[in-house]
Amino acid sequence: MKADIMADGQDDDRIVEGYWDVDRLVAELSDARSRWRQSQQHHAEYGAEGFPSRDNMAKITQSLCGALFPLRLGPGYVRLHNEDAYVAETLQTVLSRLHGQIRLEQIYALKGQPVEAVDKEAARIISAFADGLPALRTLLDTDVDAAFLDDPAARSVDEVLICYPSMLAIIHHRLAHRLYELGAPLVARIVSEIAHGKTGIDIHPGAKIGPSFFIDHGTGVVIGETAIVGARVRLYQGVTLGARSFPADEKGHLEKALPRHPIIEDDVVIYAGATVLGRIIVGSRSVIGGNVWLTDSVPADSNVRQAKAQYEVTSRVQVSAPHRVHALVEEATDGFGENI
Repeated sequence: MKADIMADGQDDDRIVEGYWDVDRLVAELSDARSRWRQSQQHHAEYGAEGFPSRDNMAKITQSLCGALFPLRLGPGYVRLHNEDAYVAETLQTVLSRLHGQIRLEQIYALKGQPVEAVDKEAARIISAFADGLPALRTLLDTDVDAAFLDDPAARSVDEVLICYPSMLAIIHHRLAHRLYELGAPLVARIVSEIAHGKTGIDIHPGAKIGPSFFIDHGTGVVIGETAIVGARVRLYQGVTLGARSFPADEKGHLEKALPRHPIIEDDVVIYAGATVLGRIIVGSRSVIGGNVWLTDSVPADSNVRQAKAQYEVTSRVQVSAPHRVHALVEEATDGFGENI
């Protein structure tokens, strides 16, 4: 057997030639990209300056979480005595990196503008974002308190911060929403999708969410771009705050940014699997039951639930295995099976 034949299961990194034409593939892929860019000039791809990076934004967001909650979401060496020093060092680094990502987005958003305009806009966004971090931390404290108070399984606020995927999603959303408001929607969307991938909770950065927000369990929750959620709202897993229809223009293209998602007023509870669609209003203190499909507004203090299901309870043993019933009876008469 030839020495260069690889054993079963062993990687073979040798370059095999003759099965493809690399030069032709490169040329055809280049042509495909050129055709795409030519046809998409009205919303062109980012150019030679580069893209905001999802990998970089994941690291930036993780550092921001640590700066906001250093003792719980920061590195293990942070203690009370060095907390402020860690926050100062982290912010100096992470805000510089975030500024770079925002600047890349502005190069695209301000296409054709002089570099001075790009730098000025990026500086405005990062400055306002940094100034808003203390208020954002205060807002997040209300979310942590809401989770602790509304979940009987929560033993401490520390557990909420460290363990709850919904808290991770909410922190990311608060950061993303601020960036979205300030004029960096692409960077904001990257932040929200990082949380989506980690938690299964999909909150568009455009959604406006009030204080003391809590998502119990969380997997499968979807909150659309133009949704408005009031104070002290509680959602359960699988809830959708979505759009019912998508208006199109005369060319058949979907119109963007139209209000199309629900308005959820204060103190509303929406249970697992409920779907709330369209620009409707769910009035304050209302309760939307599990698996409800709601497309009409409801007034304050409403209780919306499904019609009671009709079902019949029968003995599974008697229906599916009558011979087993006889066997159990015989065992019981012999002194066995009293506890069956």
